[in-house]
Amino acid sequence: MPGQKKLHALMQRGTAFLGCEFAVLGGAMSWVSERNLVAAISNAGGFGVIACGAMTPELLDAEIAGTKALTTKPFGVNLITMHPQLFDLIEVCAKHEVGHVVLAGGLPPAGSLDAIKSRGARLICFAPALSLAKKLIRSGVDALVIEGMEAGGHIGPVSTSVLAQEILPDVADQVPVFVAGGIGRGELIAGYLEMGASGVQLGTRFVCATESIAHPNFKKAFIRASARDAVASVQVDPRLPVIPVRALKNSGTEHFTAKQREVAQALDEGRVEMAEAQLQIEHYWAGALRRAVIDGDVEHGSLMAGQSVGMVKAEEPVAAIIAELMDEAAHALSRRAA
Repeated sequence: MPGQKKLHALMQRGTAFLGCEFAVLGGAMSWVSERNLVAAISNAGGFGVIACGAMTPELLDAEIAGTKALTTKPFGVNLITMHPQLFDLIEVCAKHEVGHVVLAGGLPPAGSLDAIKSRGARLICFAPALSLAKKLIRSGVDALVIEGMEAGGHIGPVSTSVLAQEILPDVADQVPVFVAGGIGRGELIAGYLEMGASGVQLGTRFVCATESIAHPNFKKAFIRASARDAVASVQVDPRLPVIPVRALKNSGTEHFTAKQREVAQALDEGRVEMAEAQLQIEHYWAGALRRAVIDGDVEHGSLMAGQSVGMVKAEEPVAAIIAELMDEAAHALSRRAA
């Protein structure tokens, strides 16, 4: 089919960079993107990414080893820049010869870029604006992810379609760029590839995969939800720069507002420094997410979800999800060619 041939040609740069069949990165979702889902994505021809989140180096060590036991295909590890043991985590990745490290949560701290690349790994960073994309490329980053506000979890203020139009024409010829946020169907994947992207990243679409360890209650909440149920958190205090988080609305959303007030008061009273205040917020999210994903408390836990959640209709194997997306993308390219 001409569409499939075109699809493979458009993804060729991304697949060569990642070492997989389809240039589809699994979005790193704390508690969800663990060995089972990561290995399933890689085994189905995509590129799984472990969400390190707040893991200790020991936990990450075990997770990488566990993933290797389930797949011989390449996969990556997502590290958070503000993690207090970032350099120890980089060492763990090096020990396991992880080929790709994804840094999220801000600009790479001094020395982290060299620490990752000197050990032979390729470095992927998030670029929320064109100026930052250019700065990251100058600093030696190997690839970029541009993620819009439609995504689940931590989000920026600009939509995916606007970021893609702003960033791709300027930098897509310099490094592979993967587009993320609000992608639920293959037709959109085809569109971003035609604009110059080397591939895409999807998180929400994989939450209800058969191989995902997310609690049945968590999956049911996703299957029932529509796009408008995935709302961004509100910032309570301008002095506490909390990155907004997109999740399905529930009581947990209100609890987060209360948590912000509590942390802001501690900041006012000098009981915590700004860095510690932000870390407390991160730990809150990690705990709230665990309650929902692992324990199934979908009322008080955090249901981080992107706006593409309305396109999640059922629990199905990862291979079926990827096959459907690639089929839709190939058909879209065939129609355009015709």
